[in-house]
Amino acid sequence: MKRFMSVLLIVLMLLTATGMTMAADYKIGVVTGTVSQGEDEYRGAEHVAAKYGDMIKHVIYPDQFMQEQETTIAQIVQLASDSSVKAIVVSQAVPGTTAAIRQVRDIRPEVKFILGVPHEDPWMVEEAADVILETDNLGRGRTIVQLAYKMGAKKFLHYSFPRHMSYELLAQRRDIMKDEAEKLGMEFIDVTAPDPASDAGIPGAQQFVLEDVPRQVAEHGKDIALFSTNCAMQEPLIIKALDTGAIFPEQCCPSPTHGYPGALGLKITDEMQGDMNAILAAIDEAVVAKGGGGRFGTWGVSFNMMTVEAGVELARAAIEQGLDFDDMDAVAKVFADTAGLPAQATRRSDAGNFYMFTMGSVVFGETEF
Repeated sequence: MKRFMSVLLIVLMLLTATGMTMAADYKIGVVTGTVSQGEDEYRGAEHVAAKYGDMIKHVIYPDQFMQEQETTIAQIVQLASDSSVKAIVVSQAVPGTTAAIRQVRDIRPEVKFILGVPHEDPWMVEEAADVILETDNLGRGRTIVQLAYKMGAKKFLHYSFPRHMSYELLAQRRDIMKDEAEKLGMEFIDVTAPDPASDAGIPGAQQFVLEDVPRQVAEHGKDIALFSTNCAMQEPLIIKALDTGAIFPEQCCPSPTHGYPGALGLKITDEMQGDMNAILAAIDEAVVAKGGGGRFGTWGVSFNMMTVEAGVELARAAIEQGLDFDDMDAVAKVFADTAGLPAQATRRSDAGNFYMFTMGSVVFGETEF
């Protein structure tokens, strides 16, 4: 017995000396969409699951999340029914998330909720969640149009649909884009596309983009910048922008992996997984080869992927170290450290911890990776 205790003590000392820790006695729930509706978030969940093992409990919400909000609510509530789950990260935080949080608060008010890219009204999620991570959509309303202008765009086309335009931030961003385009002397064009969450589904929305972009370029010329508010539309938008010679400044959710690999037919090997510079270099080579140099861009990392990975790190820091979500600088540091790149955060309002982030853009054919 004494020998066993001595060996155990030595093992514990070695673990401490090497900076290792024993397995956590809690779990973190992660809720994402499917690969088809939000691949970056799904891959982010895979990354944290590979990193932390059984600490992570990953579930998905349905593609038709607008019609199946009860399923989303049930998934989140089911996670919280496990008493070992101390925090839940949801990205994208689709409709139904706030209702689920309220249900969980009734039974387990101590569970921490970290939301990424919320779809519901900001005031709703600010009241419900502990911390929210979102791109600075209002700031991007200016920066995306400015980037398109630098790329040579004379017109700016905005694809969306009524559901997205009912979201306060997306509607405000659209208005800012229109104002910025007018300031720069660019014509702003609004096009209503099918909603991928409607009966048309993702295939219907994607087919519309594939057919409509050539029509728009034929009418307005190649110096038109294309933008869509929906993730599922990014791949066909890139395909047709390249085919027609149009401009594609940035995705709705800026990321090297969002739309580009599929549109370009790139194979992301196991060695490239998680290596954003390698992925960016491969995209750069393909875009330039197709004549798109200087007319296509994105961010250096996937913001949506980071909302999952940084969300888990924020949960761990809060549970294990008492991180205060009210400390914007501390939250931004965790996000930047996770991304491995500088990140700037602003607080949406004084009402809650709704943090909006911006990161630098890269332009293929002009940036070295």
